[in-house]
Amino acid sequence: MQSEKKLGVKLSAKDKKFREFALNGNMWHVVLSVCMPLAVYQIVNHVFTILDTMMASHISAQAVSAVAYLSQIQSMISALGMGLAAGSSLKISEAYGAGKYEVVKKRLSSLIAICFAIGMAVILLMPFVPVFLRVSGTPEDFISIGARYFVISLAATVVGFFNNVYIAIERARGNSKRIMYLNMGIIVLKLSITAVFIYILNAGVTMIAVATLISQSALFCIAVKNLSGKENVFGFNFNAITMKRDIVLPMLSISFPVMVEKVAFALGKTVVNAMSKEYGQLTVGALGISNNICGAVTTIHNGFQDGTAAVISQNMGAGKIDRSIDAFKKALIINCLWGFIGWVLLMIFRDPISFIFAYSKEGLNESFRQTILKVFMYDAFGGCVPLGINAAVMSLLFGFGYTKISMIINFSRVFVFRIPVLWALQNFSSLGSESVGIVMMVSNILVAVMSSIIGIFVLRYIIKNKDKFGGVDNAQAAL
Repeated sequence: MQSEKKLGVKLSAKDKKFREFALNGNMWHVVLSVCMPLAVYQIVNHVFTILDTMMASHISAQAVSAVAYLSQIQSMISALGMGLAAGSSLKISEAYGAGKYEVVKKRLSSLIAICFAIGMAVILLMPFVPVFLRVSGTPEDFISIGARYFVISLAATVVGFFNNVYIAIERARGNSKRIMYLNMGIIVLKLSITAVFIYILNAGVTMIAVATLISQSALFCIAVKNLSGKENVFGFNFNAITMKRDIVLPMLSISFPVMVEKVAFALGKTVVNAMSKEYGQLTVGALGISNNICGAVTTIHNGFQDGTAAVISQNMGAGKIDRSIDAFKKALIINCLWGFIGWVLLMIFRDPISFIFAYSKEGLNESFRQTILKVFMYDAFGGCVPLGINAAVMSLLFGFGYTKISMIINFSRVFVFRIPVLWALQNFSSLGSESVGIVMMVSNILVAVMSSIIGIFVLRYIIKNKDKFGGVDNAQAAL
C-alpha cells in the first residue's frame, strides 16, 4: 500500500463505472458501446486517407501512385509504434480488469518511455531517406516526387507513436467516444489544411505530409494534457517508469509478435507494390486505391477487433472466461453481417467511386479507372466478409495474449498466400493488372480459412482449461 501512496494510484469514479460495466453488463451492450465508437474512429480515419488519396490524385496519377507506394513503407515503420501500443495496452487492460491499479500505472508510464526511445531511433533515419528508399526498391520517379514527403511523414510517424499509445490507453479504460470525438476533430483539421495546400495554393505532395504532421501534433498536445494527472491510475508519472521484469516483460513479450507481424505485413505490401510495377506504375496506384475503397468496410472490422480484444482481456484478467468467449462470438456475428452489407454497397456504387479516383485536374483518365475497377472487383469479393472473420479471430487471440499465433496467421497472409501467388501469376499466366486483384482475393480468403481453423482449436483449448486462465499475465502461461 505504501508504494500505491507514493505513486498516487487512484481510480476515478468514471473508470470504476466502466470496469463494472465491462465485467458484468449485457455483452451485446458492452461490445457495441465499446466497439462502435472505435469503428467510427476507424472509418473516419480511413475516410481521411481516401480524401488524402483523392487530393493527391488531383495533382496527378503519378503523384497518387507515389503516395500509395511511400505510404506502405511509412506503414512499415509506424507499425513498430502501433504494435507496441496494441500489445501493451492489452496487458494494461488485463491488469485493469484484475484490479491491479499500481501495475496499470507502472505499465502505462513505462510504455510511454519505451515509445520515446523508439521515436528517437526513427528520427536518426531521416538524413538517410534517399538511400533507404533506394535500398527498399523504390522507383526513382517516386523518390524524386516524394522524398521530402517521406521525410516529413517520418516526423509525423514519430509523433504518431505517442498518439497511438494514448489512443490505446483510452481504449483500455473504455473511453471509446473520446477517441471518436478527438479523431473527428483532428481529421477536420487535417483535411482543411490539406485542401488549402492542394486546391488553393496548388502545392505538391510534400504539403500533404506537412498537414499530417500539424494534425498529429495537435492530437499529441491533447494527449499530453489528458495523461498529465499524476494521481490518476491512467496518468503518466515519471516516478512510475520502471524496467523491472514483472512490469515490462509481459508488455514486450505480447507486443513483440504484434510489432513483427505489423512490420512484416507492411513489408509484404511493399513487396507486392514493387512486384506490381511489372504492370505499370498506374497499377500500383490502382491497388492502393482499391485497398482504400475496400477499407471503408474492413476498417470497421478493425474497430471491433480492437475493442473486443480489450473487453476480452479485461474479463479474462478478472477470471470471467465465459464472458470473454461470449464477447468474441458477438464480434464474429457483427463482423460477418457488416461484411456482407458492405460488399453489397460497394458493388452498387463501384462505378461512381472509380470516376472520383480517376479524375484529376487534367481530366478523366479512363485507362486508370478501368485498372482500378479490375483490381477492385476481386479485392472487394475476397476482403469484406473473410477479413471480418479474420478480425474476430484476431480479437480472441489478442485478448487472451496469443499474439505469436496471430503473428503466424498474418505472416502467412502475405508471405505464403500473397507474394508466391503473385509471382506464379506473373510467371505462368498472361493476366494483366487484374492479377494483383486476384492475389488480394486469394490471400484474404485463405487467411480467413486458416484463422478459422486455428480459432476453433484455440477456443476448444480455452473452454477445456478455464481454470488455467484469469488474473494478470496468466493467459500466455496457460498455452
